[in-house]
Amino acid sequence: MTVMRARRLIAAASVAALGVLSLTACGRTSPDVAAYVGDRTYSVDRVDAVYDDAQARFAEAVRQSATQAGITPTAEQLRSPVTRQDVLNLLVSIELGKRIAADQGVSVPDQVTPDQLAQQLQMPPQAEYAKLWGEWADISIALTQKLPPAELSDESVMAVYQAIAKAGGIQTGLSVAQVRQLFGEGGFVRTASALSAAMEKEADEVNLSVNPRYRPLGVPSWVNKGQELVFYALPYVESGSPVTDISTPEPVSTPAEQNAPVAP
Repeated sequence: MTVMRARRLIAAASVAALGVLSLTACGRTSPDVAAYVGDRTYSVDRVDAVYDDAQARFAEAVRQSATQAGITPTAEQLRSPVTRQDVLNLLVSIELGKRIAADQGVSVPDQVTPDQLAQQLQMPPQAEYAKLWGEWADISIALTQKLPPAELSDESVMAVYQAIAKAGGIQTGLSVAQVRQLFGEGGFVRTASALSAAMEKEADEVNLSVNPRYRPLGVPSWVNKGQELVFYALPYVESGSPVTDISTPEPVSTPAEQNAPVAP
């Protein structure tokens, strides 16, 4: 993998997030619906199905590994950190991303597989959750290649930093100057901001509505920390609102690409 390819993966992981809108808009009030994305509805049952499948497959994988090691896993060890929120984040991001790609005539090649992500996700590749992650990675990479980079600002830089710090992937308490030094030229922040704006616009156009139990909705993202990928959700930041969370410091790669050259 080339350095440019690695940077594109950074940007894909640095996606901004989705608006948090009320289900009361336009009469969208069903408690059985997790989110409305234009004419597409994602039910609570759909979210639960993906979540339950992920938990079951994770637990089975842990049991098999524990049996081979001659130990008995605890209940906590049998539970994946994946949440229902994580599932809905993926479902909505994929839908919005597909719409943007269609509008802009962007081709989305099938490049990232569940097998490539499984080890870092700590999820068997057969799990639908892992398959959704692979689909989202392909979409976000393709969109990143299409969108022109945005301007770099202190707000975007600190938003990127704060999200990674929240996920435990970087030291907390750094100043703007320190973060800018750490991020270097910040190309991945520029690209992330551009994709963020595209996602925001699409969310507004399709009247995205989210069940309150799944707020705040976020875009799934990942960053490279050495040989480890840190996965996190990227909450949406309203224009002019206080900085909360956005995306990514270090260059990102899929597990299959971690030995490739990576830009600082």
